[in-house]
This record gives sequence, C-alpha cells and structure tokens, in this order.
Amino acid sequence: MRMPELTPRDRRALLLLGVCAVVFSAVYFWPAESVSVVGAAATVEQMEQRVTKLRRMAAAAPGRQEALNRVKEELGKREQGMLRAATVAQAQAEMLEMVRRVAKTQPETFVLRGTEFGAPRPLGDAYGEVVMTVIVECPIEQLVTFLVDVSNQPELIAVSEVQLSQAVGNKKIIPSRLTFTGVVPRSLVPEKKGGPGF
Repeated sequence: MRMPELTPRDRRALLLLGVCAVVFSAVYFWPAESVSVVGAAATVEQMEQRVTKLRRMAAAAPGRQEALNRVKEELGKREQGMLRAATVAQAQAEMLEMVRRVAKTQPETFVLRGTEFGAPRPLGDAYGEVVMTVIVECPIEQLVTFLVDVSNQPELIAVSEVQLSQAVGNKKIIPSRLTFTGVVPRSLVPEKKGGPGF
C-alpha cells in the first residue's frame, strides 16, 4: 500500500509540531534548580547585606546607649539646681533667699533696697521661668563681685537684665535694678487660655 504524498501544507504543520515539541520538552524537562539559582543568588546577596546592616546597627547600639546615658546624667545634674517648689510664690521666695544669702557676704556698702516679682513664663516646652527684680545700691566693683557670686550658686538662677543709674555721692554708690530669672518645672506656669481675639 502506498502512502499518500504530503502536501506543502502538511509539511509545514509537521515542522511546526516538531518545533513546539522541542520547546515544550526543553521547558518541561529542564532542571528546576538551574532556573531558580539566579533568584536564590540574589536573595542570598540581599540577606547578606541585611545581616551586615543589622550587625552594624547592633555594634552602634551600645555607643548610642552610652551617649544617651551621659546626656541623661548631665541633664540630671543640671536639673538639681532647678527651683523645686509647689507654687510660684515659693519659687520666688527661694530665689529671694538665695539673693539675700549672697548679699550677706558682701561689704556693708552693699544694700538691698527693694524687690519686685513678675509673672512666670514658659521656658521651652519642659520648663518655666520665674522672674524677680531687686534694687541694690553699691559701688560698681561690689556689684560685679555680687553678680559673679550669684552665678556661682548651685541654683539655676541667672541675671537677665541689669539697669544702672547715675552714681551718687563721694563713694560712687550706683543704684541698680537687677532682674533675676529662675528655672522651675513647667507645671508651675499656667497655660494661656484662648487665643488672639478672645
């Protein structure tokens, strides 16, 4: 029996079928490991980078913690000089007591004449500030000594303003207004109610 002759159309169909079989065999029977090696290699590289980054962060953590501890310790030392009072009036009385204590160490020509207290005000977000003005009369040298002695006190009190008047008499006594500010907890400063227009 004689086989029928293939037409050009049949030959093209057989050729296309052969190509499809080769491609299918290559995809289906190709080892899976060789395909995933590239993805696995990239993943291992990424993991190594991540591990390296985590090691760096872990190595830096003790240094950061040590720096944080030093800052907290320094802050604690500085806050020891804060005026710890239950009310603004008590804080102002404590500030006045410090000024009187330092004034007692000055010569007799140093005289405290009067005291005025201002309203407390915020000092940043965490602290407040109480204000007190004292009037003193003394020679300029004693005033300088007094200001230095005040700055050496343990309390967090500073002179924020100095107003000098004209010298009086032969001893060159100078009347002066000294404004002191002391640091207090923020809780002592009342919150301002309302805003502009209220």
